[in-house]
Amino acid sequence: MATTFANATVEIMLELAPWFLLGMGVSGLLHVVLPRDFVERQLAGRGGVVKAVFLGIPLPLCSCGVIPAGLGLKRDGASNGASLGFLISTPQTGVDSILVSASFLGWPFALFKVIAAGITGIAGGWLADRVPEDSSSARDFGQAGSVESARGVGAFFTHAYDLLASIWRWLVFGVLVSAAIDVFVPVGTLSVFAELGAVGAGFAVLLISLPLYVCATASVPIAASLVASGMPVGAALVFLMAGPATNMATMGAIFRGFGGRHLAIYLAVLIVGSIGFGALFDSLITTASGPAHIHGEHGFPWWAIASAIALTAMLAHLALRDALAWWREHTREATSDEISIEVSGMSCNKCVRKVETALLDVDGVRSAEVLRNPDRAIVRGSAALDAIHAAIEAAGYQVATS
Repeated sequence: MATTFANATVEIMLELAPWFLLGMGVSGLLHVVLPRDFVERQLAGRGGVVKAVFLGIPLPLCSCGVIPAGLGLKRDGASNGASLGFLISTPQTGVDSILVSASFLGWPFALFKVIAAGITGIAGGWLADRVPEDSSSARDFGQAGSVESARGVGAFFTHAYDLLASIWRWLVFGVLVSAAIDVFVPVGTLSVFAELGAVGAGFAVLLISLPLYVCATASVPIAASLVASGMPVGAALVFLMAGPATNMATMGAIFRGFGGRHLAIYLAVLIVGSIGFGALFDSLITTASGPAHIHGEHGFPWWAIASAIALTAMLAHLALRDALAWWREHTREATSDEISIEVSGMSCNKCVRKVETALLDVDGVRSAEVLRNPDRAIVRGSAALDAIHAAIEAAGYQVATS
């Protein structure tokens, strides 16, 4: 059985890796070619909602990365509707997710998911702009930092690699869960969902996926394996729409940033939209042949093998790096002039470097180290606490308060 599980894992990596790496490249390209002030100039009004949604659809941001991005849009002057539309549509899809979905579940499914993400984002944004501001919510995020994004080939590779670094754990988790489903869940086991009908199956999947963190790309292999085991394809669409856009962290951030009314709109649009589009997909598109991927049916080309090797090497590097960081954190000795500050709003290694740079510019800071999971800054030196807090906020992040 162990050999079978290993084979399934390898085959999933061979199918996923080329499309994921291509999506990373497109993400890096978008990063270096989009004008720096595009967001600030364009995202206002009903047209701004549409622009925010279409900006977000190709961006490969899961809910871990979309939270600070969406709140950053609001902080930079985008309307509530544009910011919320971005938060609804972006985590559902992305260039990498589209390509991986097409590989595992077929192009009709992938394109339908893009359309569903666009419609739900626009609908949610337009509704949000019609709802009064919730004065009881804490929405003061300060002003965006003045540091401009780097450009060029180096920025291209750095941004693409930071994308992988922000979700690598979930990518590995998705591949392993998918392999386990392929091995331990016989084909047809989940056909019981089909007996519930499109809406009933969608609600069943929704109850599971709403509170959990689900990455749009890393979860595609899981959805494909569930479909192969008998789950209706429409229910898989619900899983891949509502799951990536909703989890406890995202819902808490939206409540703090926009208030209870806008959180209600956010959840209502995703629930109604995912169930409705799942049922519509099952009624319009017949998928009796099942998902596009069937392990072991054909050999893999050299570029798939090379992509899998490259992606595996990057994942191993990230795992080793994080393990060493954890070891240093748990074996180092604290000094008398050291303080630890919780930081919220970080989503990737780029955020880590930005906060560290801002802290090192503060008079009196001898050294600064920013750590993830939990997110915090370890600052050493004689700098005033107020100056340290101000530097973090000026960089575009928040000092967490207990």
